[in-house]
Amino acid sequence: MEDARITVNEHITLHAVNDRFVHDLYQLVVKNRDWLQQFLDWPQHVHSVEDTRKTVQSNMILHQRGYAKTFMILRDEVLVGVLAFNAIEPLNKTAYIGYWMDENACGQGMLSQSMQAMIDFYARRGTVRRFVIKCRVANTASNQVARRNGFTLEGCLKQAEFLNGHYDDQHIWARIVDGLQ
Repeated sequence: MEDARITVNEHITLHAVNDRFVHDLYQLVVKNRDWLQQFLDWPQHVHSVEDTRKTVQSNMILHQRGYAKTFMILRDEVLVGVLAFNAIEPLNKTAYIGYWMDENACGQGMLSQSMQAMIDFYARRGTVRRFVIKCRVANTASNQVARRNGFTLEGCLKQAEFLNGHYDDQHIWARIVDGLQ
């Protein structure tokens, strides 16, 4: 797989999702479940290593077929988060970005650096030119990630995301990258 690994810097690498990460990923979710549940719905549904294995295997197939791309963020070979194109529209060359980090790894610039490396990697290949982040309006940190990475706020989707028993408004951010050399 040509996109199995993306080097971000001397300490951070992105590794395509694979079975090697199942146990570490499960442990990271368990460790961060309460914190993640403030922003994402799925952590409450992860109950076992087997749940994680099924998700990883599904993501591997989507990654290999080019319908999505899921990467583990490793700092000095230790898993600290996930960065993904949750969906790719090949005709439109559009990718929808999702991410989450270990709470202890936040605020250190690793996500922004990783996102920039991933955007550059796929823009250079001409696979993606429009990058989209959808996040809850109330998720200040996620909105700051979009802003710091050169995304433009395109609008607000009213009551577009169901989380923790209610519907929240969602910002839609986009960045178009053409012709990287």
